[in-house]
Amino acid sequence: MKLVVVGGGSTYTPELADGFARLRDTLPVDELVLVDPDQERLDLVGGVAARIFARQGHPGTVSTGTDLDAHLDGASAVLLQLRIGGQAARHTDETVPLGCGCIGQETTGAGGLAKALRTVPTVLDIAERIAERAPDAWIVDFTNPVGIVTRALLDAGHRAVGLCNVAKGFQHTFGEWFGVDPEQVELDHIGLNHLTWERGVRIGGVDMMPRILDEYGEALAARVRIPLELMRRHGVVPSYYLRFYYAHDAVLAEQLAEGSRAEQVAEIERQLLDLYADPALDTKPALLRQRGGAYYSEAAISLVAGLLGDTGEAEGEVQVANVRNHGTMPFLADDAVIEVPCRIGADGAVPLPVAPVDPLQAGLIAHVSAYEELAVRAALHGGLGRVEDALLAHPLIGQTDTARRLAAELVAVNRDFLPWARK
Repeated sequence: MKLVVVGGGSTYTPELADGFARLRDTLPVDELVLVDPDQERLDLVGGVAARIFARQGHPGTVSTGTDLDAHLDGASAVLLQLRIGGQAARHTDETVPLGCGCIGQETTGAGGLAKALRTVPTVLDIAERIAERAPDAWIVDFTNPVGIVTRALLDAGHRAVGLCNVAKGFQHTFGEWFGVDPEQVELDHIGLNHLTWERGVRIGGVDMMPRILDEYGEALAARVRIPLELMRRHGVVPSYYLRFYYAHDAVLAEQLAEGSRAEQVAEIERQLLDLYADPALDTKPALLRQRGGAYYSEAAISLVAGLLGDTGEAEGEVQVANVRNHGTMPFLADDAVIEVPCRIGADGAVPLPVAPVDPLQAGLIAHVSAYEELAVRAALHGGLGRVEDALLAHPLIGQTDTARRLAAELVAVNRDFLPWARK
């Protein structure tokens, strides 16, 4: 089996290599190909990835290259983990909105739209090349904003599934609390990418949510930074991204007083690359946990194994993924992309039925889904007006003067990545 990772020079990649090495019985990879335009990073990351394979006795090979087309033939799956513009572009995503009184975050709100504008055209170009050279390959998108990017891929007719690690993180947390394997934790996970709630947590068929909120509520509240009283009143655990909506003003004040996360990550990446340069390093370093992306490899391996029919499960494994709505949530359009538990098999990821969604969640889901539709249009067709409309539709912005000013500033600072803006 040949897997290709686009954006293979990412400092995340040793986490992925470690997962492939540890879970080789789940997903037997013969060849792992890391593709990235940055040869220097590829050399460092590819080197440590190969050493991780060797240390753990993995028989597969790790290879690298800067030419995507030269490495696609025979690929079973292609994983996308791109960051167009690097941490410098992320810094503008996180800081430009602050000047307009809006939260600066790389996947949510104005920053997320800026990232989508840069990313969607590049991802679609890559997908066309995959379709030409490896038409049977699955595309697994881990590139943020996952919901918007996955929707663009599916709209263009590609074999794609979006993936996030938030659900995996909760499975591990709850599994640790109750002393069970994370795979035994079933989540009633509902929403859109980076806009999700856990409505139920079943272990052995028993819903543990009441115990979680009662026994571990304070720890959860500290983790997601959402008031425990709110979680108990509604019987849900929101992802920490909901704090951007539920505590907008407090988050904005914090961001104005602190440096950007991009600056912190850039320093972590510099240190990681220094570590990767050590020819003796053959394990993923502890510092990598500070980079983020915990359980990324586990989520990716589980999903790819299911898509390629290697799970051993007759009916397919259940995993949270980003897929078409297709009536799962009746208040959304069928072509919306949602994040829910899905049955994973050779035919793709099929969303499982979900219970009716409470109006408190449904209203926000519908609002953000409408924004995502407009964001895809802006990313595909360009135009200052489309960017402004998408910003106006987002519940964290939603004011004409703010949307107009933000659109102009975001387009100006991203002009080098937006061909339509340079005409």
